Amino acid sequence: MKTFLELAQELPEFRVISKAQRKKMGMRMKRMAKSSAFQAKKARNKLKIASPEKILMKARKLAKQKVLDKFYPNYKEMGMQQRVKVDQIIQQKYSGFIDKVSKKSVKVIKKKEIQKVKDARAAKKDA
Repeated sequence: MKTFLELAQELPEFRVISKAQRKKMGMRMKRMAKSSAFQAKKARNKLKIASPEKILMKARKLAKQKVLDKFYPNYKEMGMQQRVKVDQIIQQKYSGFIDKVSKKSVKVIKKKEIQKVKDARAAKKDA
């Protein structure tokens, strides 16, 4: 069985995937998001603090987004092939920067995570 860290390394943000794989993954997630089981799972996850591995993954995503915003501000408007190419460049050029920024932002993410849980528990208590 794979550990969370092994699965996390396979996330699309940190590996290069083809256009067909991206499209298939998007369609699958769109379908899953509508299911009541998936929505219940999301609601449960809001009530508990994420594991340190998940917090680190959130920090890495945030760091990658910072790189995208700085060097590729029109990333969202790019075509699929261009985005794949940009992801490859980011992985090669900025992986050290992403690691450094993500380690620094773990504390901030953890505070946000704690606040998220407090807000979700308060909302559940009121409802």
